[in-house]
Amino acid sequence: MTAKTDFLHEAQARGFIHQATDAEALHARLAEGPVSGYIGFDATADSLHVGSLVQIMLLRLLQRTGNRPVVLMGGGTTKIGDPSGKDEARQLLDEARIEANKAGIRKVFEPFLTFGTGPTDAIMLDNAEWLDRLLYIPFLRDMGRHFSVNRMLTMDSVKLRLEREQNLSFLEFNYMLLQAYDFLELNRRHGIALQMGGRDQWGNIVMGTDLIRRVDGKEAFGLTTPLITTASGAKMGKTAQGAVWLNADRVSPYDYWQFWRNTEDADVGRFLGLFTDLPMAEVARLAALRGAEVNEAKKVLATEATALLHGRDAAEQSAETARRTFEEGAAAATLPTHVAALPANVVDLLAEAKLVASKGEARRLIAQNGVRLNDAPVTDPAAQVTPADLRDGAAKLSLGKKKHLLVRAG
Repeated sequence: MTAKTDFLHEAQARGFIHQATDAEALHARLAEGPVSGYIGFDATADSLHVGSLVQIMLLRLLQRTGNRPVVLMGGGTTKIGDPSGKDEARQLLDEARIEANKAGIRKVFEPFLTFGTGPTDAIMLDNAEWLDRLLYIPFLRDMGRHFSVNRMLTMDSVKLRLEREQNLSFLEFNYMLLQAYDFLELNRRHGIALQMGGRDQWGNIVMGTDLIRRVDGKEAFGLTTPLITTASGAKMGKTAQGAVWLNADRVSPYDYWQFWRNTEDADVGRFLGLFTDLPMAEVARLAALRGAEVNEAKKVLATEATALLHGRDAAEQSAETARRTFEEGAAAATLPTHVAALPANVVDLLAEAKLVASKGEARRLIAQNGVRLNDAPVTDPAAQVTPADLRDGAAKLSLGKKKHLLVRAG
């Protein structure tokens, strides 16, 4: 186990830190012994997707550097809905749906964190334990007086919604109070001194540190991560085929491996730092690769990221399957090749290469999840093969498991 103060240094080096309330004071607190830090996850779906992975990896790093990670399930706050980054209110879920979602989300954390009762073992809590029992008038009297509406209106989660002239319900406006109260309860019950989250949570986190200081006179800390987007500006975890879920029954280990293998060249170094445990010296070496060699770095990223979630065996099997079905076929020239000006529509390419009898058949196969581009499902008939899809000079279109076509630019 590395020294406790390594957490901030390592988090900074790997690209996790956007803001911190008092980095020097947190550094000093980390030097005293294990610090408990938490991140909250609302149960809006039965799995998390890659967009949440930076938060999970931050909890993992906290534990790897000798501290205690805490996963807070939002069994209570899911009933309200976080307005941060949203143009409209979330659909309210019933108790049964929330419980089912929580059960699915819990499985996501098991490969990443070591749970137990030791000082650095992870724990999982649920804010429904205290939020469901709150009495409204006592809560307003004891906690509400510490919040300034003037200040709340300046927080991004509220201000940006109002600037876009989108409705913000009083229900959602309360979310900030409840998240701050969560931090207070966690500090009192479990000695948790650090809350972490995405950059859109900064205002909510600061409200929590202030509430702990005002009510109990204790010091608490906040830390946020940057918004993770791809080099082309796409939101992390979203693809043309939809969300990249972390549960194996939603996205298979092989498809997960392919997602990382298809990383844009400019993102490889950054993603190796964030989404693998590789030493930073190795990350720097791989990030420096150029030209065709960058594909080797992408394979390392894909294998290491998949190993963390699905295990080393599944990751290496996925890598080997990709090598056999794509690279060997391309190298041996055993697959038919079609030369086209790129970008080109997938439906048009399939018809031109006569892999289908008509464009209508191609569209039907896409609707039936029967078409893949570089082994990733194609779900939109308007999808295109672009130069960015070329791997070693070719992109692979597949119909089912037996029909394959290499598309080259010409």
